[in-house]
Amino acid sequence: MLVKRLFDLSLALALTVVLALPCAIIWLLVRLTSPGPALYWSDRVGKNNVLFSMPKFRSMRTDTPAIASHLMADPQDYMTPIGSFLRRSSLDEVPQLWSILAGDMSFVGPRPALYNQDDLIAMRTARGVHELVPGLTGWAQINGRDEIPIPEKVELDAYYLQRRSFWFDVQIMVGTALKVMRRENVTH
Repeated sequence: MLVKRLFDLSLALALTVVLALPCAIIWLLVRLTSPGPALYWSDRVGKNNVLFSMPKFRSMRTDTPAIASHLMADPQDYMTPIGSFLRRSSLDEVPQLWSILAGDMSFVGPRPALYNQDDLIAMRTARGVHELVPGLTGWAQINGRDEIPIPEKVELDAYYLQRRSFWFDVQIMVGTALKVMRRENVTH
């Protein structure tokens, strides 16, 4: 556990330095292309079902309902001018480095549920997955992301819980990088 936290801190600090200028440019582009703040703070469920605020670069308008985008009739109706690009490239996720530094998230773990995803929260709690620190990416992310039903997602999260290790985390991070580069399973 300590090794994972030290790895998270080291990598998050390094990436924060490397990505500082690109983040400043993205912040400016979000502000110039749509009204409202550049960051969106989403209430998420963390370890032991404790709520925390998770930042993302805002890819949707400020009047967007607080539900998972795959549940919307047409998420494109709410997308900002650069929102699709931010999502396809996963650049909207970069501010979550803050959550990793704060200890609310890890690089690898189950993706943090929205505060109102009661079914997902209940199923994860029943399987013990709620005891994990949520991640920027996870086993379910590289095996289907939002395209898989919630019970299957929870099974993948439980699989991770049982088999987690430093090397499994590395495998998941490499798999995530490949998916992002290929733009597979990315919400548009």
